[in-house]
Amino acid sequence: MEKEVIRNRFEIGEVEVYNFLIEYIPTHKDEILEEWMKRMKSDEDERFINVVSDQVFVNTSSEFVNVILSRLTDSSENYNEKLTDFAERLVRLGWPLTFVTSGIATLNKVIFEKVNETKLFSSEKKLEYFTIFENWMTPINNEIIKAYNSTWERTVSLQKIALQELSAPLIPVFEKISVMPLVGTIDTERAKLIMENLLNGVVKHRAEVVLIDITGVPVVDTMVAHHIIQAADAVRLVGAKCMLVGIRPEIAQTIVNLGINLSQIITTSTLRKGIEKALEITNRKIVKWEGAL
Repeated sequence: MEKEVIRNRFEIGEVEVYNFLIEYIPTHKDEILEEWMKRMKSDEDERFINVVSDQVFVNTSSEFVNVILSRLTDSSENYNEKLTDFAERLVRLGWPLTFVTSGIATLNKVIFEKVNETKLFSSEKKLEYFTIFENWMTPINNEIIKAYNSTWERTVSLQKIALQELSAPLIPVFEKISVMPLVGTIDTERAKLIMENLLNGVVKHRAEVVLIDITGVPVVDTMVAHHIIQAADAVRLVGAKCMLVGIRPEIAQTIVNLGINLSQIITTSTLRKGIEKALEITNRKIVKWEGAL
């Protein structure tokens, strides 16, 4: 019976604190924001603060407080929508997670100190208030961080897909001749994308000769060579020829030392020589025109 009475008293106190916070925070929102921004600007990385305009900083900070309040005043659906929108806004603005977590901790501290200054709670009630306040803020903090991480991961994933699509384009340079310039390291995942783009591009552009330009590939090892040979074989299966261009002296030496067999692939040292060879294959050539304009 005694335990039940104590539990009911705590629940009543908890409701009172919640109701007080819901009323207090909006009423003192401006001074809370002012103090919060003052502390964040003094404690955080100035390089990040300087690239964020004051107006954006104020608006985002205000939205932060609104999200916290909506946790108690709105329905779960509305709160989740606001939380997702806010997290996406933070990611778009480029706010780092360290700044977000630091901002949450600082805002908690400011709100607690402001309420404590009101002296509305007796010494005996302060510990209870602190416990209730922590119990209220902790899940909100975790939800904001979780939403931020989820949004960030989704954004990075979309950017990665977009970058991959642009990292292996097949470009038609002449009728029946296309070039695929490769830049950077080639791993298994990217090799798969290269193969897909290559085959789709050959069919789409009706290419008879495809030049794979590896001028921008820093290292050609056994794995990279294997993927190139596979790509050349696949191109032949759809009725086109594959050329490997942009082979630098150090790359040629590496290929020889590794014993890689590229005898089935036409190779040239530069893209220009490769295009000239491709024109020959398609019964054309580049000539100097002597006619006057």
